[in-house]
Amino acid sequence: MNPIQLAQQLRSILVRYLLTTFDVNRDGQEAELAAALKERLNRPGALVSGPFLELTPPYRTGRSLRDLCTEGVLTSALMDLPCFRYGEPIPLDAPLFVHQERAIRRLCVDQRGVVISSGTGSGKTEAFLIPILDDLLRDPTPGVRALLIYPMNALVNDQLDRLRRLLKDTPITFGRYTSELRQTEREALQRLRDPLPNEVICREEIRSGRKLPQILITNYAMLEYLLLRPQDSPLFQSGQWRFVVLDEAHTYAGAKGIEVAMLVRRLKHRLGKQPGDMRCIATSATLTDDDPQAAVSFARNLFGEDFIQDDIIAGEIIQEFVPAQVHLNSVDPAVYCDQRLTRLMEDMREGGSGTGAKVAQELYALGLIPERIAKQADHYSHVAAFLYDVLRTTPI
Repeated sequence: MNPIQLAQQLRSILVRYLLTTFDVNRDGQEAELAAALKERLNRPGALVSGPFLELTPPYRTGRSLRDLCTEGVLTSALMDLPCFRYGEPIPLDAPLFVHQERAIRRLCVDQRGVVISSGTGSGKTEAFLIPILDDLLRDPTPGVRALLIYPMNALVNDQLDRLRRLLKDTPITFGRYTSELRQTEREALQRLRDPLPNEVICREEIRSGRKLPQILITNYAMLEYLLLRPQDSPLFQSGQWRFVVLDEAHTYAGAKGIEVAMLVRRLKHRLGKQPGDMRCIATSATLTDDDPQAAVSFARNLFGEDFIQDDIIAGEIIQEFVPAQVHLNSVDPAVYCDQRLTRLMEDMREGGSGTGAKVAQELYALGLIPERIAKQADHYSHVAAFLYDVLRTTPI
């Protein structure tokens, strides 16, 4: 996807929409006014700005999962999970982000709730999933152990797909309970192809008590129904219910926040839990906003638990990661919308772009690389190696 072309398409769609809505030349008498309106709307910056390129700095790293297992923070049985053979969710020897390590230590060693606030794609989910898996491996008691609450079903389904990859060939049971969960096993099997034996696939399994999810995923609206319906009571009659996770916690503000806060309190009352009995976890990409005390107050009100500032864990960004670099080549942004570049990129994706010299010649013709760089292409046997060095040594 070319972001510059996409921005132009969106602007064009918006202009057409406005011109259709405010058709000043509907009667054919105001052609000049219609042309002037179109010209003004199409001026750069009149409706939209950008697109803007935002660099995402890397986060500071700490110990690896293997290190934490060796240290005793996590059980060594974690390393035997089949998912780690494929490097999921995190390779055992890869360094964790510091905020992931802090969250794992806080949840597993200190057994306290946490608020995890770091950017999208920074591993917030792994920061609470690893402690949940660790707890289940140490104590495989059946019944609900962790409740993961999401604000919408799309996020529930995304998490369900992740758990299918992580928990394949393990005894840990999991499942979602949303409006999409079928009533009977027969109905579920009509939609699912080869479900995992440890996945709860229908309401019948839960209501009969035949198979209860140790990791239950739902949304706050469905949790309301679960607390009300007698037929779903087996969920609350067994299991240790040690973890409650509210993902995208920043969405629980105002009236919705009050509703969810009361829902959490009703859940704890139903389970007979006192403050401190459950590890409550909130995750968000924007929650702390450089004010940990505000996050402490928010978490206390949301969960009815005693949070302190050490429970607020924010991603630690490496601010100095961009090296000083002299820009050797200035490029007209319009070049990125040139159809020749689009065709070249498509050819490279399909592996039919030819030699490095041919690619270099086309990039030079477009003005993307200087002549001296283009002449070096003959020294590369692979196009990918040439492009890597171009991007590394020639900022554009």
